[in-house]
Amino acid sequence: MAAQIVPIRPFSPPKDTRLPDVPVISIVDDDESVRVAINRLVRSVGFVGHTFASADALLRSPHLNESACVIADVQMPGMNGLELQSVLLARGNDTPLIFITAFPDERIRAQVLKAGAVCLLSKPFDGPFLIQCIETAIKGHRGEA
Repeated sequence: MAAQIVPIRPFSPPKDTRLPDVPVISIVDDDESVRVAINRLVRSVGFVGHTFASADALLRSPHLNESACVIADVQMPGMNGLELQSVLLARGNDTPLIFITAFPDERIRAQVLKAGAVCLLSKPFDGPFLIQCIETAIKGHRGEA
């Protein structure tokens, strides 16, 4: 019995319908207007933003594990930004942090940067500079130059 040749269509892989790998930025501040403004800013440059009114809310959220960067206020009721950084480090979470504060203090700056924070920005801060800090944090987290 002779082999039968059956013509087939050339193989073409299925089209990838997944969403692109868009960095998720978690924003933690007890001031709603600050959360909303930062969220608008990060979304305007194509990132996904999730907002949290407290450090505890972020720690309970499933979005923490998908976050490429966390932006947190230093001064918040309950767990403050410095305590959040300590908890994340104790859990082995290496998500980069950017701190914002209305009360800049050189001692705090030194402490958060020594613990691995990417930036400490004083309110009000320049939006493009925050975006630059986020991009630096994401590149560092991904191991890019």
